[in-house]
Amino acid sequence: MMSLSDVLAAVLPVFCLAGVGVLLRRVRWLTEEADASLLRLVVNVLTPCLIFDKVLGNQALQRAENLLVPPLIGFGGIALGIGVCWMFRRRIGLVTEAEQRTFALVSGLQNYGYVPFPLVLVLFASHPDTPGVLFVHNLGVDIAMWTLGLMTLGHATGPGEWRRLVNAPLVAIVLALALNACGAVRWVPRPLAITASMLGACAFPLGIMMAGATVADQVRQLHPARSAGAVAWSALFRLGIIPVLMLGIGRALPCSMEIKRVLVVQAAMPAGVFPIVLSRLYGGDPATAVRIVAGTTLLSLVTIPLWIRWGMAWLGLNP
Repeated sequence: MMSLSDVLAAVLPVFCLAGVGVLLRRVRWLTEEADASLLRLVVNVLTPCLIFDKVLGNQALQRAENLLVPPLIGFGGIALGIGVCWMFRRRIGLVTEAEQRTFALVSGLQNYGYVPFPLVLVLFASHPDTPGVLFVHNLGVDIAMWTLGLMTLGHATGPGEWRRLVNAPLVAIVLALALNACGAVRWVPRPLAITASMLGACAFPLGIMMAGATVADQVRQLHPARSAGAVAWSALFRLGIIPVLMLGIGRALPCSMEIKRVLVVQAAMPAGVFPIVLSRLYGGDPATAVRIVAGTTLLSLVTIPLWIRWGMAWLGLNP
């Protein structure tokens, strides 16, 4: 069984990358003006290359259970998390409806991409098919975010929101899954495969640094006296109750080992960064979102190793 120090050694580099992003923003080497172009690079080029690298030739994704179950679990996990937080939103001391709705969304939606992927790569290096299953799982999370997430903020979903799902990573996943089912990995020229692998390796380091820079932009909103209550309640749900429920699902359902590995990592995650953007665009309270994201992320440096180690033992996983 993997020791706590081994898990911590896998977690720390992710937080160090975010810290590099904060530092780069402070010294103005990673400027706000560069964010839009870098984000387009990550979303439209680097991430699709990473998806093709991890999906083509993935034998686990040639089994129906690993194509159908992960998106359902991804959607269901977000529905469960938001639902639990929604029931208690009026009892935690937040005054306005926008603050309460933002609490339910941000606390219920975990960081499902930038932090989990490098952890899956490191923790399950001997199981190279697992990252591909993570991408399929995240399809369900994306759908939940653009439907249940916007409904939680009181914004009616419509064709405009559904169109946001059709992006380069989604197209890459669908195309890569289709090619993988056809055994197309045999047809891909080796130089092209190596190029995609090299580009894909840049996706999450750059993305994590950008996330750190985004949080650095919002530090001025982190008033400790106003943050304590919301962060404490959010930590209770996001880093305490919800992981127990998600791991319980993994224990109860007859999931494949690849799905259980994804679940262990997803259950341990802090609040995701993107709900800060959603709260700003769709009538939430960005200050509440920033406080929860920053607070749970810092606390997760302690809780992630504990949940992953305990979850792997409970679900019978080997690193």
